[in-house]
Amino acid sequence: MAADSSHMLLAIDLAMKNVETGAGGPFGAVVVKDGKVIAAAANSVTATNDPTAHAEVMAIRKACQVLGSFQLDGCEIYTSCEPCPMCLGAMYWARPAAVYYANTRVEAAEAGFDDAFIYDEVPFAPEQRTLKMSRLALPEAKDHFDAWVASQLQVKY
Repeated sequence: MAADSSHMLLAIDLAMKNVETGAGGPFGAVVVKDGKVIAAAANSVTATNDPTAHAEVMAIRKACQVLGSFQLDGCEIYTSCEPCPMCLGAMYWARPAAVYYANTRVEAAEAGFDDAFIYDEVPFAPEQRTLKMSRLALPEAKDHFDAWVASQLQVKY
């Protein structure tokens, strides 16, 4: 698959329109399958009061609805900026064939969107992270995993 600059320009245009209208952060993303855009979205974190409403996550959600699948097999994602850790994780779960980005995370940080602290925290053990995290293990805690392993209804992902 070769990158298509027209798809990237659409992602950049979505980001610019978001800035111009004040609808959200300066980020846009599109999902492409077989050369056709199947989903497009801009950041809507502040408009929806949803910290997960990044352009990439929103575009992935829309594309999965269009495809009727929880994976983006054979798709490409074009995003106006290098994905943050959350979006990167979503992309790995969605399994697109390729991801193309325009700006780097360094450029995003220069514009006030610095996610380096999250990248830095990921390798730490939970108890070493700046976000207080503590395990609360109960006897029933693993029951749902045992039920999943035994279930005939499970769909692997």
